[in-house]
Amino acid sequence: MPRSDDPNDHKGLIREAYRIEGITLPECRSIFLDWALSLPVERDQKQALTELHSVYAAQEADHPMTQVLAEGLQSAQAPKRRGGWRSRPR
Repeated sequence: MPRSDDPNDHKGLIREAYRIEGITLPECRSIFLDWALSLPVERDQKQALTELHSVYAAQEADHPMTQVLAEGLQSAQAPKRRGGWRSRPR
């Protein structure tokens, strides 16, 4: 897999997904999962996702990877459920 100078896509996975002719939504989701798992720990995932989406959504609004990036952003911004005794009804 080619390396990239982009700190948000250091393996070039997202970039390459946009270059694949006829790529499907499930394939994009699989690539996105690989991207998320390979993102360096020191790189903020939400920030990287925001920056990637802003670049590619402007260029490729109808691409399935743009939809996957948007879904990732929505889930990154969704409030997380707190666990433990604080979340139990009283």
